[in-house]
Amino acid sequence: MINGNIVEVDENLRILGTAHVSSESVELVRNQIEEWKPELVAVELCPSRMAALTEPETLDSEDLLKIIKEGRSAMILLQSALAAQQRKMGLSSGEKPGAELLAAVNAAEDADIPVEMIDRDVVITLRRAWRKMGFFEKWRILNALLWEEEEDSVPIEEVLGDSDLLSSMMEEAREVAPRAGEVLIDERDTFLAGRIQQIRGKGRILAVIGAGHLSGVVNNLGEPAIETTSRLAELAEEPTKSVWPKIIVTAIPIFLLGAVGWMAFNGEIDELKQTAQTWLLLNAIVAGLGVLIARGHPLSILVGALASPITSLNPTLAAGWFAGYTQLKVASPTGKDAQDFLKLDEASLFWKNRVGKVLLVTALGNVGSMVGAWLAGGAILGQLIG
Repeated sequence: MINGNIVEVDENLRILGTAHVSSESVELVRNQIEEWKPELVAVELCPSRMAALTEPETLDSEDLLKIIKEGRSAMILLQSALAAQQRKMGLSSGEKPGAELLAAVNAAEDADIPVEMIDRDVVITLRRAWRKMGFFEKWRILNALLWEEEEDSVPIEEVLGDSDLLSSMMEEAREVAPRAGEVLIDERDTFLAGRIQQIRGKGRILAVIGAGHLSGVVNNLGEPAIETTSRLAELAEEPTKSVWPKIIVTAIPIFLLGAVGWMAFNGEIDELKQTAQTWLLLNAIVAGLGVLIARGHPLSILVGALASPITSLNPTLAAGWFAGYTQLKVASPTGKDAQDFLKLDEASLFWKNRVGKVLLVTALGNVGSMVGAWLAGGAILGQLIG
C-alpha cells in the first residue's frame, strides 16, 4: 500500500521517504516510530555519515591533517558540495542535511529500538561516481554545485507531496552527470534494497530513506531477494584505479631526468639551464595559482609553489599536502568553523570557512601542481624536439 511517501510493503516492512533537509520529515519520522512501533529502524546512513551527524564537533585539526595525508580532500569537498546542492534544489527549510535520519536514530534509541545502517559507505560511493565521470562531466557537476545561480525554490510540502516532481529533480541531476547519476541513484537504490532484504527477518522494520530513492528501492524489492543481496559485495567495492595516471606521474620525472642526463652528456649547458628554469617556473607558478584560487594564506601559496617542482619528481608526495598543512597551521580552524562547514548553507564557505579553505587549498594545490608538471613536461619536450 502506498500512502504519499509511506510505502507499506507488508505487515513487517514500512518504507518512509523523506527530504533530507525538511522539518516536516523530522516530525513524520518521530510520529511513525511512536505510532507504528517498529522492532527495528533502518536508516539511509553509513558509519561515517552517522558520525558526521551525531558528532559533528569531532572534525578538528587532527582529522583535517589525516584527510590531507590520506589524499581525501577532494572527496570531502565533493561530499560537502552535494549536501549544499540539496538546498539549491529548493529543499532548504532550516534543517541541516540528514536531520530526519538523526531524528530517526534518536527516537529509536529513546524507545530502545535497534538501529540498522543500510547505506553504502559514502567515500566508496563518491569514488565510484568520480572515477566513472569523464573530464567534462566532472566539470559540469562542479560548476552546477559551486557556481551556478540558485533557481527559485520549491516549497517543501510540494516536493514531499509530488513523487513526479521528486523524480523530475533526480533526473535533472542525472542530466548534468549521467554516469555519476548511475552511481548516486541507481546503484544506491539497489544497495539499499539489498540491505533491507538482508534484515527482513528481524521483525517489524521501518526503513527511513530519501524520498528520491523511494521508487527505485520499491522496484528493486520486487525482484527476487537473492538477486539484490547478491550484488551487495560488488556494489561495495571501490573501483579499480586506472594505471595511466600513475604511469604518467612516474614517466614525467623519468623523462625529465633522462633529458637532463642527455643534455649534460652532450655538454648542452644552456639548454640544461633552460630546461631547469622551465620545470621550476611552470611547476611553481601553476601550483601557486591553484592555492591562490583557493584564497590560501600567502605562506601557503609560497610553500605550495616551492614544493611543487620537488614533489612532481616524487609520485608519493603532493604539493597540495604541504600547502594544506601550512594553511592548517597558520589559520587553524575552530570547533565553530567545523560546525559551520558541516552545515554548508552557502557554497562560499569553501573559501570563507577555515575548514573549507584547508581542504580547498589542498585539493587545488594538488591540481595546480599536476597541471604544472604536465605543462612543464610538454614544454621541455618541445625544446628537445625543436
